[in-house]
Amino acid sequence: MPLSGIFENHSLLTAVAAWLMAQILKPPLEYLRKGKWNWGYFFSAGGMPSSHSSLMVGATVSIGLHEGFNTPIFALAIAITMIVIYDAAGVRREAGRHAAKINILINELLAGHPISDKELREVLGHTPMEVIGGIILGLTVGILYWMYIG
Repeated sequence: MPLSGIFENHSLLTAVAAWLMAQILKPPLEYLRKGKWNWGYFFSAGGMPSSHSSLMVGATVSIGLHEGFNTPIFALAIAITMIVIYDAAGVRREAGRHAAKINILINELLAGHPISDKELREVLGHTPMEVIGGIILGLTVGILYWMYIG
């Protein structure tokens, strides 16, 4: 069966494991930061650590360890990882800041008017520390997976 190879793809499994670990860590880390549980962070696209960074760095490290650090596929993985990390920390972070400002405008200027009260999502991107946390987690998961499983 062609799809059975998915479960033998160590780079994919490493990437998914790094992403899942990041998502699992978000609620407890948010609790430590704010003192209250928010389980929505498990499904969130923001917060500490960056699951985007973890996923991509985990996959990239795994590709390097399994295929070689001098291969074209590793070069491609590095390029895509750089784009995703830049997007997570830059473009999406700025979109989150815009959403926060727009929400303030709506709440202050349009209070009481029959305009949609649905606020924009403000937790879209990551702070540099969240990205670094995701990178470290991705590196750790990638290396540990390679050492013990792959």
